[in-house]
Amino acid sequence: MNRSVVIVAYPDVQILDVVGPLEVFARADRWAAEQGLATRYDPIVATCDGTPFSTPSGLEISPRCRLDEVALPVHTVIVAGGEGTAVASRDARLLDWIQTIDATTTRTTSVCSGSFVLAAAGLLKGRRATTHWSECERLATLFPSIVVEPDPIFVRDGKYLTSAGVTAGMDLALAMVEEDLGRDAALYVARWLVLFVHRQGGQAQFSAQLSAQTAQRGPIRELQQFILEQPGADLSVATMAQRTAMSERNFARVFANETGVTPGEYVERVRVETARRLLEQSALSLDDVASAAGFGSTETLRRSFHRQLGVAPSDYRSRFRAA
Repeated sequence: MNRSVVIVAYPDVQILDVVGPLEVFARADRWAAEQGLATRYDPIVATCDGTPFSTPSGLEISPRCRLDEVALPVHTVIVAGGEGTAVASRDARLLDWIQTIDATTTRTTSVCSGSFVLAAAGLLKGRRATTHWSECERLATLFPSIVVEPDPIFVRDGKYLTSAGVTAGMDLALAMVEEDLGRDAALYVARWLVLFVHRQGGQAQFSAQLSAQTAQRGPIRELQQFILEQPGADLSVATMAQRTAMSERNFARVFANETGVTPGEYVERVRVETARRLLEQSALSLDDVASAAGFGSTETLRRSFHRQLGVAPSDYRSRFRAA
């Protein structure tokens, strides 16, 4: 049984929004063939005109067909995002096709700013959704009926799935492969594509390193690296100020100006991220995780987790721990 996967593209699309999910489903199809499974994938790229289109990176993509040539029914639709979203979300032909095809799909999804196209087609009204972190506020403003969740890598509401930016589309595709073919298939594809980890939808869009700016000043930049490498060290403001040869008051001011967050906020983010990795990838007790991540106690770990992620460490582990 072939499950058609149609990746909807258009001029000035983000190329990874297209080829990332395409590679995931193509590799999953090869795995299914090797296993002799009846469930197979037929991933294709389609556009309104069916002609080659350009991407901001300079590469051209040749779609297999026009949207109106796509055979029905369609199992999964993936609307890619990118710089061309603004034009695509006003394209009447595209919106009409999405609205029509949605009646036949098992899943209707988007990658990155492709959520704006689904929203313009009226498919996300009253639903939970996400998009690239930089566009979440604009999505919520333009479509106030959508419950925009800025943190998760991807969000599912019924058959509608929306993902965060760019590479998060591969996480979304892996989740769909796991749903269809099982965890072994998803892990095989992730390993084949040399993805560092198979991230689940509820995990945050970006890490402590990305959520704070990299400092311009050498001493602050070196301190950031030290914190990442030694989250369990003494990271009091007094000690960090001493490492940078500044007074505590001047250090706190310079660090905030350079990174966009206070020293305490940065340390907590790094420690929470360290704890997240340990909860996902190890069998350490909560006490040991708290100690390794630099928290003084499990209670401090719990408070920081609730503040940063809105979930208890034990609940996070039960949802995201790797098999």
